[in-house]
Amino acid sequence: MNDLKQIISLRLADSDRAAVQTIASRLFVRESDIYRFAVNYMLNRFGCLFDDSCTGSDLLLAMLEIRAEINHTFGFKKHQLEKIINGNNLHPDKYVAMSDIELLLMSQHMLKQRLMKLEESSRANIDPEAWLKTYLTEKYNLLETEERTEVKNLMEVHKDTDGFIP
Repeated sequence: MNDLKQIISLRLADSDRAAVQTIASRLFVRESDIYRFAVNYMLNRFGCLFDDSCTGSDLLLAMLEIRAEINHTFGFKKHQLEKIINGNNLHPDKYVAMSDIELLLMSQHMLKQRLMKLEESSRANIDPEAWLKTYLTEKYNLLETEERTEVKNLMEVHKDTDGFIP
């Protein structure tokens, strides 16, 4: 395995750099440790993007987690996001409708209005983010996918040296 490290360059706003320096100082670590942590955290959290078999609805939970970043940092348009989610999808049962992809790109107010139109049972009292997760989870049966992923992760953790799963 090649453990050669590479030097990279980042452009950050002064406020972001100051925040990283403050966190590093408070944790008594180097600033570079915070950057490595952030990159590793993102890579571990969104490992599904490494897996070509994760397509369509398999990606919805990960996209829900970064919904704000999709809108503000990446600036994806609906067709770009549709290509990311459904681009390599060979399973019709995993296909995510464009109208649902559009929900990921909406502001909180617009999201709440659209969800009120989509669902007959009004959940106007709950947070739009929670409502969106519930809506997509129910529509695409994401609980089964999430449970399978959790079981798979538990199996990986509990493997002994022989590869035997107790």
